Amino acid sequence: MWQLYQFPLCPFSRKVRLLLGEKGVGYELVRESPWERRDEFIDLNPAGRTPVMVDGGRGQVLIDSNAIAEYFEETVEGKAMINGTAAQRAEIRRLVAWFDQDFFYEVTGPLLFERMQKRIVHRQPPDGGALREAMKAANNHLDYVDYLIDHRTWLAGATMTLADLTAAAHISVADYLGGIDWTGHEQTKGWYSGLKSRPSFRPLLAERMEIVTPPKYYEDVDF
Repeated sequence: MWQLYQFPLCPFSRKVRLLLGEKGVGYELVRESPWERRDEFIDLNPAGRTPVMVDGGRGQVLIDSNAIAEYFEETVEGKAMINGTAAQRAEIRRLVAWFDQDFFYEVTGPLLFERMQKRIVHRQPPDGGALREAMKAANNHLDYVDYLIDHRTWLAGATMTLADLTAAAHISVADYLGGIDWTGHEQTKGWYSGLKSRPSFRPLLAERMEIVTPPKYYEDVDF
């Protein structure tokens, strides 16, 4: 049985969990707080970041959400999440990088630091200016998602792919932390509502991070 080292609001772990859920891969969650820098965890991943997947029986360790996703794409038949022509696969990977890099550094990362890490680790209040900047950036990113959904059925094309799972993972964390204003984003809202209703997504929405409470509508499919 695979073990997935993660914490509830890690967007990269959420991406992996959504992928594993869609592919029907079983695993056990192991709570890890990477900011604690546990020696045992650093031994698994010297970078000290989640997610990490471990198969103790085979002595196998997978590190980095994209490496993990590619591994299961190559080893699990069916429900391909990086599919289509070479150009289509390139577009999927481009959008995955967009959310893992741009969205994370402008939106998810700052929100996690201000609303979660400052409270849990530093016992400090959030910086209102930093939160406003993150929310402004989130609005700009949702404008782009609106544009994609206006022109495609799913973010990267005609079918749901790793791009959708990655985007939804980051948006769900930002939404949990109160960083999303859904006003004027009906296209993104409809797309996200469909993903929230999937069986792979429901366990994520039921989880809570200590001290940090999500908005009341957070779990609702129709919000």
